[in-house]
Amino acid sequence: MAPLSKSLLTRAKIFRAWLRLHSSLSCTFRDRLVLIWFICAEMIENMDKKATWDQFYSKSSNKTFKNFEWFFGFEAVQNFIMPVLQTKVSPNARLEVLDMGCGTSALGPSIYQRCPVPVRVTCGDISPVAVRLMQEHVRARAVQPGNRSSQLDFVELDCTQLHKHFAPTSVDLIVDKGTTDALLKSKEGKKSAGLVLKQCLTVLCHSGSLLQFSDEDPDARLLWLETEARAAYVAVQEVGELRGVSYYCYQVSPVPNVQH
Repeated sequence: MAPLSKSLLTRAKIFRAWLRLHSSLSCTFRDRLVLIWFICAEMIENMDKKATWDQFYSKSSNKTFKNFEWFFGFEAVQNFIMPVLQTKVSPNARLEVLDMGCGTSALGPSIYQRCPVPVRVTCGDISPVAVRLMQEHVRARAVQPGNRSSQLDFVELDCTQLHKHFAPTSVDLIVDKGTTDALLKSKEGKKSAGLVLKQCLTVLCHSGSLLQFSDEDPDARLLWLETEARAAYVAVQEVGELRGVSYYCYQVSPVPNVQH
């Protein structure tokens, strides 16, 4: 969905934007109401702002917590994520995994629960509201790991400053389900999206991977990735179609001995 300026957000275009976004998400009726608020409040162009997401998750949490999934849940993409982890087994250490812009998705906890090899899954989001909700939810459910040595953390995290949380070449896998999309769709987020990509390439180990899940067409996303990550390996696979919308997995990997 293309960015919408305030001047273009007429009632008809808001409705079409709602239909487009709804077709991309697994929504309950309550989720739909939240999304209507989200669009009608002209938040699309501010999706790169912390306050936007604090307000969004505060409204969506209500009294009964429910994981909110952008695009789709873990089941739809597990065959892209798990093989990457299972081919990177280290006998002496846990694999480092970052769910970047986790929101209240069950993606990160699902990796923690399903992965048979030791992993430390960090679920990071710019919104402390989302982080708190997930901490409380996982604690209440007593979520168990797939490997006794695995670890699950929730942290408030600015994706443009990953170097403050991770050492260079220290992360094995970064999963981005809609975070870059949100930045690219916002009014001033394109620069931030490029910075996030460079930060990912800095903290990823040489054999590591960034997996971006997106509904953006490869003709546009591949060109952007190849321009922003000039010395990296970039590839794409189709995830599948949901309610008439095609989704893709963009894989970006650092190239050894190259400065980013």
